[in-house]
Amino acid sequence: MSAEIEKRVKDLGYDIPVAAAPAANYVPFVISGNVLHISGQLPMLDGKIAVTGHVGKDVDVTGAQKAAELCALGLLAQAKAALGDLSRIKRVIKINGFVASTPDFVEQHLVINGASNFLVGALGDAGKHARAAVGMAALPFNAAVEIDAIMEIA
Repeated sequence: MSAEIEKRVKDLGYDIPVAAAPAANYVPFVISGNVLHISGQLPMLDGKIAVTGHVGKDVDVTGAQKAAELCALGLLAQAKAALGDLSRIKRVIKINGFVASTPDFVEQHLVINGASNFLVGALGDAGKHARAAVGMAALPFNAAVEIDAIMEIA
């Protein structure tokens, strides 16, 4: 099943990367019972933040959706590092999406659809989740989007 998930990710245009190391004093994930908590992931590509700036000024909705997709890819990379096998993901319970945006930008929900669509595309029904999509004044390293997750695991 893990190979099937990785094939779906490849069909979406990506390979699951090596999980990013923490940038400060925290751990990238915590397992408590049958719940995996994954720390916020930035839109990384080839080891660098791929989408920076504020949505509504520096980044359009399409670019920000791509950033959210990359954040979701990072979530799967962390899940693979934590679990060894992505088929252990029973359900994505919730994601929290943070969008660095201008004060007048009000389409954060459309931005985070990039991550939601990616997770459902990769995990099928197990990728369907509750979520929050909020605007922020700024994010670490000037990233346009950051997303964390809570997953039920086997």
